[in-house]
Amino acid sequence: MATKQDIPRLSLFPLTTEVNREGHLVIGGCDCLDLVEEFGTPLHVFDEYTLRSKCGEFKREFGKRYADIVVLYAGKAFMNKALMLLFKEEGLGLDAVSAGEMFIAHSVDFPMAKVYFHGNNKSAAELKQALEWKVGRIVVDNFHELEMLSALTKEKGVQQDILLRLTPGIDPHTHRFISTGVTDSKFGFPLVTAEDAITRAMSVPSLNLVGLNFHLGSQILDVEPYVLAVGVILDLAAKMKPKNGFVLKELDIGGGVGVQYTLDNPAPPIALYAEKIVAKIRSKCQELKLALPQLIIEPGRSIVCQAGVALYTVGVVKDIPGIRCYVSVDGGMADNIRPAIYGAKYEAVVANKMLAKDEKKVTIAGKFCESGDILIRDIVLPEMKAGDILAVPDCGAYCLAMASNYNASLKPAVVLVQMGKPYIIRRRETFDDLARCDVA
Repeated sequence: MATKQDIPRLSLFPLTTEVNREGHLVIGGCDCLDLVEEFGTPLHVFDEYTLRSKCGEFKREFGKRYADIVVLYAGKAFMNKALMLLFKEEGLGLDAVSAGEMFIAHSVDFPMAKVYFHGNNKSAAELKQALEWKVGRIVVDNFHELEMLSALTKEKGVQQDILLRLTPGIDPHTHRFISTGVTDSKFGFPLVTAEDAITRAMSVPSLNLVGLNFHLGSQILDVEPYVLAVGVILDLAAKMKPKNGFVLKELDIGGGVGVQYTLDNPAPPIALYAEKIVAKIRSKCQELKLALPQLIIEPGRSIVCQAGVALYTVGVVKDIPGIRCYVSVDGGMADNIRPAIYGAKYEAVVANKMLAKDEKKVTIAGKFCESGDILIRDIVLPEMKAGDILAVPDCGAYCLAMASNYNASLKPAVVLVQMGKPYIIRRRETFDDLARCDVA
């Protein structure tokens, strides 16, 4: 059978990926052509082994370097009941940013004490729901929220543990749409107001300020911004201790750990992030004479991205001599809008022709009524025709989470594969689903 050395793009697929004797792509012991025959396309496939391996990697690499570590899954990458049960089994907590994400967790009896509720514009109703469900931490983003939460906790007669989200003014060198740690950001308290925020939070008896949070952005392929941000936040904590007695018990460094989407753009290993971040925390706390805080990390993309693969059926092949060959598939920007809004780049393989030679440069187009509906531009693949199956790796994060019903399309089915068995974890939408909320 073909290996990752024979087909380099296989390294971007789930850890269980292989090629069988028929030249078909196999994930989790399941032939992708069999999956397509049973469930249709577009189809999103998650590999259970890869999901669990990524959870274990974060716990292991940070845990062996730092005793008091909490790993939260950032639900915005993709929320699903089956996955929440899996993360519950793996001992992860949840970084939620809406009442909807909290609801999905609550619906499967996820331990709400391990839920941290983020968001830059939480409504009073969402905050009330968080208090009712007894979430472990509310990450307060701004003064308006601080006032609302103060009033709600007083009214209910409860004390809520909180973190304050700060923007440390660090540029993570990622796409500007997913950069959140710079001062000019809609998220968090800028450093110029951080001291006031800490003082005001500590003055409210119904709020228990246990720590500070920052989140630099997404798809960060450089560890240095984390190191710089840790230094900034610990300096602030040390400055506040003699001023008002603030003790930093928890340091939440957010998520954003990058993954490899294309062969020419590798990502650092998780071990490198862990080594440099932990080393900075230890040295800085020793320098400032601070007790080591609990360390909280919030990976999302880096847990689910490689585990997910999108399968499409090829339709029209339009060859414009001397210009471009468009290969259209039966999905596109409705189930993966990232290329259209971020310029995200992907690799792909032809799942039924894994042993064929890559010989033709093509552009993979979606089926939707937008010229910008291009999944992959200028990729060399085997000659394709209608009915071939295209497999796109690294589709586990933000593809389904940002999916739409554009052109009244149906959101795809999602299957979880394990040891040769597929389990449907989200059924394909029907036409009835499209109009279910309409009132005529």
